[in-house]
Amino acid sequence: MSAAHIRLEPADASGIATLRISNPGKMNALSLAMWRELRAVFDAVQHADEPPRVIVVRGADREFVAGTDIEEFPQFRFEPESLAAYHEDVVAPALHAMLDCDVPLVAHIEGACIGGGLEIAACCDLRLCEPESRFGVPIARLGFPMAPAEVEIVSHIVGQTLLRELLIEARLMGAVEAHERGVVTRVVAAAALEGEVRRVAESIAALSPQAMRLNKRVLRAFARPRFSE
Repeated sequence: MSAAHIRLEPADASGIATLRISNPGKMNALSLAMWRELRAVFDAVQHADEPPRVIVVRGADREFVAGTDIEEFPQFRFEPESLAAYHEDVVAPALHAMLDCDVPLVAHIEGACIGGGLEIAACCDLRLCEPESRFGVPIARLGFPMAPAEVEIVSHIVGQTLLRELLIEARLMGAVEAHERGVVTRVVAAAALEGEVRRVAESIAALSPQAMRLNKRVLRAFARPRFSE
């Protein structure tokens, strides 16, 4: 397994699995390979005979995800066709695989939840974070816009007004503002976050998987992004 990877750990006795995102030294920024791994994981979960009852999505080393690995951007940053292919053929399919997943997803957010990290969090059903977490999509600092499909996915949790602020100002917001503006489900003290995420996951896992699956399908029907993969 490479240093940078995405791994779905086996479900425990309660049916709770953990998806761990890791890119040491880069605050878990996602490489091209990691985006592809993310899609493969959720495609496999969706077609599994016995999927987990809940998946907790988290980053390694007390960070969630600080966007996409910018070391790869110079290769295609100012090439419109390559950039479009990156967003449409790599990132969007991974996010849609998460959105299509019938298993409830709980985001365990520590530290940076930025760019691609916020997109991944937006695909989760519940988002719990610590007070020091920070959120945003400062992609303008890299010199190009956010892709349409990704804008629409994030807008479902952020809303048009706030998303305009975050994109146009390229600013980050803290956990308190994120909670006040409906981006996160709740803010929990850092020392208590692990336990609270576990409590929430256990409460979901104790419910009917069939009901969860139907609920997620109904929610998708009302909030399906219009942009295709």
